[in-house]
Amino acid sequence: MSENLIRMIVMLLYIVAGPFIGGILDGFDRKISARMQGRKGPTVLQPFYDVLKLTQKQLLAVNKFQLLMVMSYLFFVILSGVLFFGGFDMLLCFFSLSTAAMFLILASTSTHSPFSTIGTHRELAQMMSYEPMVLLTAVGFYLATGTFQVSDIIQAKVPAIVYAPGFFIGFVFILTIKFRKSPFDLSTTHHAHQEVVKGVTTEMVGIEYAITTLTEWYENVFLLAVVGLFFINSNPISYLVAIIAVFIVYFFEILIDNTSARVKWQLMLKMAWGVTIVAGGLNLFILELINF
Repeated sequence: MSENLIRMIVMLLYIVAGPFIGGILDGFDRKISARMQGRKGPTVLQPFYDVLKLTQKQLLAVNKFQLLMVMSYLFFVILSGVLFFGGFDMLLCFFSLSTAAMFLILASTSTHSPFSTIGTHRELAQMMSYEPMVLLTAVGFYLATGTFQVSDIIQAKVPAIVYAPGFFIGFVFILTIKFRKSPFDLSTTHHAHQEVVKGVTTEMVGIEYAITTLTEWYENVFLLAVVGLFFINSNPISYLVAIIAVFIVYFFEILIDNTSARVKWQLMLKMAWGVTIVAGGLNLFILELINF
């Protein structure tokens, strides 16, 4: 089987299986969170029931532009994952992901809702917090393996985590922001009783909100795959190690979500940039010294 055919199969698997994996992870998230809070919680398949129910509701879009932006948000997140699982450039994957975030912001601002506006401002603050570390992560992979190509990174003799532990710590930290979990769930939240209601998704109902939820599932799978990439190398056993690491990180994110209270955006920015400078910056400095 040729390498290009394998790439095509993996990319297709992401498109088809991505939302199912993301939905199952969301279901386990709800179940584990409920147990941590002393509740029984819904079934693991509840997220799928919720999305199915949303698709059956009447479409009440504020304007056609909002629906276009939501569809663009979905497209660019899927594109990010397709590029990643296809073995392409890491920088291109992250740039596509950043573009997707901008379409979500445009979809939110098109409604002129005060709640969406507040959510949009906080979403921009979150982007300011995590984007430096996201880009620095790509640089970390390059310094650790000598390439930005995912297909070459997975063929390295030594996994990237050996040379880039600081980048890994920084990336896991900003995942809390990307996953919209406490203490950094400022722009939108899974708990509608909080003060920003649903933030950027306040005015999204029916199929629009279903698409947004589906997009988040695709994005979560992509981000967790990046976590796994830190542990993958030419040794086939490394794939098992990567899967275990992904589950540990995801459980850690759930634990943080259930044991932390929301912080102000100023503190989020300071913490994210602090971790980026200390963990990522120090690792970058050490790698530059080694390469020099």
